[in-house]
Amino acid sequence: MVIGLEVHCELKTATKLFCGCPNVFGDEPNTNVCPVCLGLPGSLPVINQKAVELAMAIGTALRCEIRPSTFHRKNYFYPDQAKDYQITQYDEPINVNGYLDLPDGTRVGVERAHMEEDTGKTSHAGASGRIHGADYSLVDYNRSGVPLVEIVSAPDMRSSAQARAYAAELRAVLIASGASDGKMEEGSMRVDANVSVRRSPDEAFGTRCEIKNLNSVRSVGRAVEYEAERQIALIESGERVVQQTRHWDEDAGRTVALRSKEDAYDYRYFLEPDLVPLVPDSEWIHAVGDTMGPMPAVRRARLVELLGDAGDVTEAQVDQVATVVDLGLDGLVMAAVAGGVGSGLALARTANEAATDAESARRLDPERYVALLTMEASGALTATQAKAVLAELLSAGGGDPAAIAASRGFETMSEDSLAATVADVVAAHPEDWERYCHGDDADRKKLSQFFTGLVMKSTRGQADGKAVAAELRRLRA
Repeated sequence: MVIGLEVHCELKTATKLFCGCPNVFGDEPNTNVCPVCLGLPGSLPVINQKAVELAMAIGTALRCEIRPSTFHRKNYFYPDQAKDYQITQYDEPINVNGYLDLPDGTRVGVERAHMEEDTGKTSHAGASGRIHGADYSLVDYNRSGVPLVEIVSAPDMRSSAQARAYAAELRAVLIASGASDGKMEEGSMRVDANVSVRRSPDEAFGTRCEIKNLNSVRSVGRAVEYEAERQIALIESGERVVQQTRHWDEDAGRTVALRSKEDAYDYRYFLEPDLVPLVPDSEWIHAVGDTMGPMPAVRRARLVELLGDAGDVTEAQVDQVATVVDLGLDGLVMAAVAGGVGSGLALARTANEAATDAESARRLDPERYVALLTMEASGALTATQAKAVLAELLSAGGGDPAAIAASRGFETMSEDSLAATVADVVAAHPEDWERYCHGDDADRKKLSQFFTGLVMKSTRGQADGKAVAAELRRLRA
């Protein structure tokens, strides 16, 4: 399997690439339009400086060479582009020769990351949802002219898992760079996958097919896997693979032919006469780079380092690290550890509880978060109580953890009080206690949870679950 991905990401600007229309998702159709993005006669494009800076930020994050570039007209007829051409960068893109390292250590080359304008959005009414067989089609030009960067990878991926990992890592980089919100469900990031197969790594690349507009990381993996199997079946039956563009049908789980694959000459590229060459100087390039924070791979490595020896980090913790970094919550973990909280507790509470409302968690005062986890670590709050306080902090947008805990009547139970409560619960369920004492490990685990739940109910959540489990083990001994 040989895979290369072309990723289109919309840039996070206030206005479109060549005009002052708002760059906003979800507005009423055809309200964010003007003569420029509708291509009316006499209108002239003016480049958006912020879009250029975000494109350079992407190039910096992907370790590209940032070069002087030019814009071309890519000519084609389709209703989603009212002026019948798209302004894009052709033979002189702004970013070239970069790379992206995947979590498994694979390095995927980035051939180019060029600027262009997005097209409008067509909606086809009918059973198929495609233009063929549609009763009619509607066009919304709000998206037409929105600034895009198209990131073209080298054909360096060799499995659907690597394709998924590349799409996920690139999305994380785009968000971290501030260039895009990465919302695939809104079309802010869309993936086209080029797939071919060959019998061995020593053979020349096979004939590729392009799968258009994949809008989730999961779809990237499924579509690549299906297309590779389709091509293998053709070759094994004595047929040949025809180069073409295909559509991914998510519901059916298969690709469907759309059209033969176009070549550059089909688009009759020529220089955009209304735009001068774009030549960012070194001072501007460095200024953009200076505004960028560390990328996800660096941030993940920092969190793993906090956990101690990398060889001792569990698979679950690796997943937690990825979750925290993807959601932009690693600052909370770093602040908690700097405040004296154990790294395991800081990571677990952030990845599991804070992550349920990441938007609110990103607005939390780190000092309040540290105070809460310190109360849990010291035993002033049980894990259950700390989670309840954190939930209130998130829903209320902040507050004083100690005051919230006091208002809820949270206080640590004394050892004597806890032991008495556990003894009462055990005495009320003699048959279950007998099974706990003499059953197998699976039974004992279930019954431990059963008794812990009863103790928690009896103490209104004030008991510490670990302390309950320890008391049960003491009584059994």
